[in-house]
Amino acid sequence: MKPKPSRPSPLTSDLCSPDAAPGGVRLQKFLASAGVGSRRRCEELITAGRVQVDGKTVTQLGTRVDPDRQRVAVDGRGVRPEPHRTYLADKPRNVMCTSHDPEGRPTLVEWAARMGVDRRLRLYTIGRLDWDSEGLILLTNDGDLAQAMAHPRHHIEKEYRAWTDRFATREQVAAMIEGVEDDGEVLRALSVVPEASRPGRPPTLRIVLGEGRNRHIRRMLEALGLRVKRLRRIRIGALSESALRGKPLRELSPGDLRRLQQTERRERGRGHPGSLNGPG
Repeated sequence: MKPKPSRPSPLTSDLCSPDAAPGGVRLQKFLASAGVGSRRRCEELITAGRVQVDGKTVTQLGTRVDPDRQRVAVDGRGVRPEPHRTYLADKPRNVMCTSHDPEGRPTLVEWAARMGVDRRLRLYTIGRLDWDSEGLILLTNDGDLAQAMAHPRHHIEKEYRAWTDRFATREQVAAMIEGVEDDGEVLRALSVVPEASRPGRPPTLRIVLGEGRNRHIRRMLEALGLRVKRLRRIRIGALSESALRGKPLRELSPGDLRRLQQTERRERGRGHPGSLNGPG
């Protein structure tokens, strides 16, 4: 299938044509670095006609701009580079992994602001956790980091603890690793470890995934007759719950980010698929 040609840009300024500013930066890269969103999200904003340069709408991908000389805006709101910030958050249950919810439900970005994060930062999540899931998730305004970390080829392991309504049998554990078919998809785990349960407490499983399909763990277990009562993400790559240092949210240091990148390289070498999208 031939790729669809890009729509011609209505912008006539030579400064904003794709080849007229070789010393400039591609518009989608600038928007991502300014915290507007991931590179892909910024491309969608451009092609949707929501981005303006010097007051004129730009829809052509590849357009180069000089942020020091030109005014870039999204929906009329000026965009300026801001310092990159990345946070590890302990997402509560019943919170949406979005910056805004049309139904008025609480969002993780609003929650982060209540935890003391500057409301002016254009934060968004890397990957997602479902409304009724909890645990570790990354918040950032670094579009390049978000693009790199969320892409399936980067193989970031995620580990979860799942509380279930009954104990899993050996056969069920083996099936999770071998792969369970549900709705035309094969759902599998890299490892599954049943944990000892105290009397009166629901049994738990520690599950490691290298990929994250929609409601991955819940669907996988339900297909085997196990109901998930609670689901918590306890590790992203090299970062476990201890990285929070007892806080609900913590800004990651350059060293933390290097650990994530080193994890990504190790996981890629193992050759299993992965992404940061949520399995809950």
